[in-house]
Amino acid sequence: MGLDLLPKRIQEMYESHERRHASAILKHDFPKEWEDVMSVLSDFELLESDVKMPGGRKSPISEKLEQRFTLRGWKEKSFETKAIADERVLEARTHKVDLFKNRIALEIEWNNKDPFFDRDLDNFRHLFELNLISVGIILTRRDELQEVFDALGKGHSYGASTTHMSKLLSRINRGGGGGCPILVFGISKKLYMAGR
Repeated sequence: MGLDLLPKRIQEMYESHERRHASAILKHDFPKEWEDVMSVLSDFELLESDVKMPGGRKSPISEKLEQRFTLRGWKEKSFETKAIADERVLEARTHKVDLFKNRIALEIEWNNKDPFFDRDLDNFRHLFELNLISVGIILTRRDELQEVFDALGKGHSYGASTTHMSKLLSRINRGGGGGCPILVFGISKKLYMAGR
C-alpha cells in the first residue's frame, strides 16, 4: 500500500514520499481532497516560459498551482492559537498555510529559502497536535531540475539554499513534522515542457 495508492502518472512524474500512512489517510478518509490533489498534479506542466519569468512576490509556477487548487475550493488559512493558564494567555501564535481544505494543509515551496521547510513542518506538527489538520502536504521540486535551470541560465536563481527535495527529506528524516502524517511531491524533469 502506501505510495502504491498514487495514480501511475503521479508515480512516474513526481518524486513522492510519505510519513505515517499519509496517502492512505488522504485517499480513504478525505476522498474529495485526494481527488483534488491528484487532478491538479496530473494536469500540471512545468513550462520553460514560467521558469524564465522573473519572480516577484510569488513565482508564476506557485501562482498557477495555487489557482488550480483555489478553483477546487482550497483557500489560504490562518490559525490563531493560544495557551491559557489561570485566565492568562501564555502564548499566542498565528499559523498560516498556503492552501487548506477539510483538515488537509498544503504548502507549495517552489523557490523559497530552505528554512521555509522548517516553518512548514513545525506548523504541520503543531496543527496536528491541536487536532486541526489530519495530513500535511508539501509540493516542491526534485533536485534534478537544477540541470534544467542551469541550461536556461537560471541556475543562480535556483541555488543549493533554495527549496528542493533533498533539503526537505533531511528535515523530515530528522523528525520534522512530529507525528503529523506528511505527503511530499517533487516536480520532476518529466513535467518540464521546453519551448513553451
